[in-house]
Amino acid sequence: MLGVIIGIIILVVLGSSHFIFKHPQFGGKTSDSLQNKLQQSPNYRDGIFNNKEEVSLKMSFKDLMTSLGKYINPPANTVPESNLDVLVIDSMEIVNYNEAVPRIIWFGHSSFLIQINGKNLLLDPIFSSVPAPHPKLGKPRFSTRLPISLEKLPPIDAVIISHDHYDHLDYKSIITLQEKTKHFYAPLGVSKHLLKWGVSSQDITELDWWDEIQVEDLTFACTPAQHFSGRTFSDRSSTLWASWVIQSKDHKIFFSGDSGYGKHFKEIGEKYGPFDFALMECGQYNEKWHSIHMYPEETIVAAKDIQAKAIMPIHWAAFKLAEHSWTDPVERISMASQTTDVVLCTPKIGEIIELNMENRYPNEKWWQEYLDR
Repeated sequence: MLGVIIGIIILVVLGSSHFIFKHPQFGGKTSDSLQNKLQQSPNYRDGIFNNKEEVSLKMSFKDLMTSLGKYINPPANTVPESNLDVLVIDSMEIVNYNEAVPRIIWFGHSSFLIQINGKNLLLDPIFSSVPAPHPKLGKPRFSTRLPISLEKLPPIDAVIISHDHYDHLDYKSIITLQEKTKHFYAPLGVSKHLLKWGVSSQDITELDWWDEIQVEDLTFACTPAQHFSGRTFSDRSSTLWASWVIQSKDHKIFFSGDSGYGKHFKEIGEKYGPFDFALMECGQYNEKWHSIHMYPEETIVAAKDIQAKAIMPIHWAAFKLAEHSWTDPVERISMASQTTDVVLCTPKIGEIIELNMENRYPNEKWWQEYLDR
């Protein structure tokens, strides 16, 4: 029996190695010139990027097996019992909008279209049905359609990427988007994947934490996050992860990317706050990886740290990546927000959010109808 098990493990390893070598979804490798560039970053030490605070990413074999078992046989309510409905958007509705009023459209999880100052920005676009290198390696999206297809999107001025995990950097989406995207902005090192997938080096700008770039009348600032990166077993933390500030003359938007709670939020708030609106990670948490994903109650604290006037919980309602119920993130943050003056926005997928809504942001508890079915 031991020999059989060892044989199976060897076959799995060999098969995985062949899959990784053959399939472009895993991204590119770090070239010598890119390596030299990364070594100039103060956040790059001992061959990898590091968080500002001590973060443990180690799991025991027992924890790994427990998580694997729950992934194969997930606990109840980790996914909706029926497909989530989305609000479908007409392509002309996206083209024709009041440029004086920034607006945000959620695609579920951490993917957004932001329209500001006449520009179209996509944040962490993942339009695939599974956040994994192969459909058999992940659970499908909670909804069978999106508010609008990639093909019907207008020309995109900027794609902004927080890090290279599969639920934030999607191979198929980048392949489709590159023909209609003017420029890609990403943390250090992520260019190796974009270049592998055919994006021109002239269309990629990489930034380190606290770097800023002026894009006509907008400022993009790459700010810290507490997380990690990697698309294979051998490239963990080889690229940087980040949050982002999007700033116009009249508005400031914060995008947290993925992050555990840390002192960097207060530092961001002191440098760039207050923010009109913040898209804040709230989902896919577990006590075993608490340092890299916030609990919903911490999301509220982080929102106060960055001085956000209104926040929207993100990183939920699309994929099952943790063991909590699919509604746990939004239910917990809704409860936690009641004791603060932070305005909570909970739109449906595809619902248009205009930044001049002030206290009239959508806050319907739309997820409850799925629990009552």
